[in-house]
Amino acid sequence: MGEIETLFDGPVTGLPAPLSSTAVAYATDQTDGKTAKHLAGYAPFVAFCDASGVPAQDLTSNVERLFTFLKPHLKQIAEDPELSNAATVFVGNVIAALRPDACWSVMPDGSREAGNMDLRITVDRLIEGLGEADDAMLAGLVTRLSEWSSDGPDDSLFPELRPVPVVEAQQHFVRPDLPSREYHGEDGRPINYGDRWGADSPPEDSYSVDTHRERFEGLHQVAKALVEYMNSTYDVDVSVDPAHAADLSVNAGEVMEVARVTPRDPSAAPLTFVWTAYPGVVVHAGLLHDFPFPICGCDACDETVDSEATRLEMLVLSVAAGGYGERYPVGRERWAEYSLTAVDGSGSQSGRGQVALAGEGELEAAAQRLGAVPDGWKPWPLRKSPSASD
Repeated sequence: MGEIETLFDGPVTGLPAPLSSTAVAYATDQTDGKTAKHLAGYAPFVAFCDASGVPAQDLTSNVERLFTFLKPHLKQIAEDPELSNAATVFVGNVIAALRPDACWSVMPDGSREAGNMDLRITVDRLIEGLGEADDAMLAGLVTRLSEWSSDGPDDSLFPELRPVPVVEAQQHFVRPDLPSREYHGEDGRPINYGDRWGADSPPEDSYSVDTHRERFEGLHQVAKALVEYMNSTYDVDVSVDPAHAADLSVNAGEVMEVARVTPRDPSAAPLTFVWTAYPGVVVHAGLLHDFPFPICGCDACDETVDSEATRLEMLVLSVAAGGYGERYPVGRERWAEYSLTAVDGSGSQSGRGQVALAGEGELEAAAQRLGAVPDGWKPWPLRKSPSASD
């Protein structure tokens, strides 16, 4: 079987680990270099193609011919689970091979996808969908994949963002003391959150299950302390108003409190803090991006209040230090992108996704404003007098 599975470039691999969450409204670019492009397990489909008089090699780089071949054979393929899985793997490999930045991924629910941040195809449902697609739908899918494959990766990158405050702040932020609690599982044993699974993969039934979500209550305290710190350290306006929750494009659930912190420099990014009943915090940074804390509170992800508080502090302090940038629109899909570099230089992250605002006018206004800060948002101005208050 191994000799048969040589139709795609690169080594044959297994599936990557499931993604931790789909809660964010954008895809983050934080890969570790371990990607799956050439998945094993398609040998039965190669044999099926050969028996049908169509060399599988001829289908590896032509999605139109592949779908045309599959459509009349779907019923026969579906009757054999091993062949059905092999056909699914083959189709995913074809999609992953269309672009150098495309690969396989596994969602928290176990479904398999192939693509990149611009386009992801749920391969497990694709073959079933082909059976229901008419000629026009099939042609549309082929055209979409063809356009996507020819776009190529976006070579227009953000400049490197280096957060450097204009003047060193008089005092650094100090996280408030958070209560220490012990949590127990159904068996009565203490749960060691943050190291619950050790070197093992989380069990499948731990995804989408969030027991002891109250362990994130301390994020409310950290967010309040950050708002107080920003107000006392930087030249900003702080507005506490539930109406500011409209800044978010994600569904934050039940909102408890909202505060918007706006620096008195229009070239610096504002921040909106939303305290949720989950309990958690969502921060709207700049114009187009929302950052939830926790990203995912499920048992599999095994996050702690301390790890999420560190992420929250990194975002807020780095935005204030000028380590945050956004741009819109990007590419054919008119994506919104962000880039964030930690204030201490310890790390960075970036992401892109579609945005959902009230109307086109708001998007165009955002595009114009971001065009004025192409190298990223500026550092927040410090208060001229540490004792000054609003």
